[in-house]
Amino acid sequence: MKRLLEQFLESEAKGGILLFLAALVAFALSNSPAASAYFALREVPVAVRFGDFYLEKNLLLFVNDFLMAIFFLLVGLELKRELTTGELRTPRRAALAIAAALGGMIVPALIYTALNAGGPGAPGWGVPMATDIAFALGVLALLGRRVPLALKVFLTALAIVDDLGAVLVIALFYTAKLSVPALLKAGLVYLGLLILARLGVRNLVPYLLLGLVLWFFVLKSGVHATVAGVLLAFAIPLATGKKPLAVASEAATDPEEAEARLEAIEAEAASAQSPLHRLEHLLHPWVAYGILPVFAFMNAGVDLGGLVLGPVALGAFLGLLLGKPIGIALFSYLAVRAGLAQLPSGIGWNAILGVGMVAGIGFTMALFIAGLAFEGALLDQAKVGVLSASVAAALLGTGILLRTRPGKM
Repeated sequence: MKRLLEQFLESEAKGGILLFLAALVAFALSNSPAASAYFALREVPVAVRFGDFYLEKNLLLFVNDFLMAIFFLLVGLELKRELTTGELRTPRRAALAIAAALGGMIVPALIYTALNAGGPGAPGWGVPMATDIAFALGVLALLGRRVPLALKVFLTALAIVDDLGAVLVIALFYTAKLSVPALLKAGLVYLGLLILARLGVRNLVPYLLLGLVLWFFVLKSGVHATVAGVLLAFAIPLATGKKPLAVASEAATDPEEAEARLEAIEAEAASAQSPLHRLEHLLHPWVAYGILPVFAFMNAGVDLGGLVLGPVALGAFLGLLLGKPIGIALFSYLAVRAGLAQLPSGIGWNAILGVGMVAGIGFTMALFIAGLAFEGALLDQAKVGVLSASVAAALLGTGILLRTRPGKM
């Protein structure tokens, strides 16, 4: 289990570096002579047709509505796994991460609202609430063995709870006018998914096909289409299959026989793995090395020429850079003092503050919510606030953790 966790953390860390490079390229292009080509690329139409079914969006919306639904599917799978078998499976184990995540959402939203209440930037209160797990773990990876595994696990659990909060915020507060007929159709499709799970269907194909239909009706309902990814994730079964048989209990002397036994072991091991784990392992590389960098490239570009910064940029910046570490440290402290939670072994408050600062890297989810809340100049302001806060949070968080001696975290 520990090895699998380390592999997950390593994958997320590498994905964070690629994410940063994609954002850097987008930012450079949008402020270069190629800016017009970059912004024109985002408007290229993408159309899908199956018989009478026809759907057309520009490339930017296709990435944000469809590809990001796959990202949210992975988020949902990770959340379900953590709630069922991971760090969040018991109230005592989950208490610290839940408290930290709540503080890391509430305080940034309050700081942003204090600067934008009653103004045109008011709808963006959700922008500084979320942590980018890929970027955050990428920063911790740069510190190597100076950061204990327990601290990385805490940040991962915190970020997953944080993602759940972001999903709820999107579903409840960043939803367009609802279409009741489309919602009812989405509900019927989801009922079909639950029936598949109840019947013990382990083949992923029926789930994914119904998931596409679910995505379409959620899109048409007015609820943001990415919520369909989380709903699909919670319908995917986590129960494992039968345990692999001892097909290789005897040593094989013939090379062909040995190879056949190894293939049999691999096949039975795959059949024993739950559909949720299989889908999670399948999606991880595509999301980390494909979808998220593409999202960063399509969304991080902002033309600084003539940009006038205001309370939206300042709210996003201070919400992430100050609100995150203050909220995480404060709510963690209150949970420990109240006896609801305890710090991981070998982890002190300096480390919690350092992780809180690193959690101020809001990049992916913050940009995503900004795109739902704003357009035009206000969206550019939000992007500048998010990007600058994320860079500052990474540098300051690294500095705090470097000043904390190994073994004294």
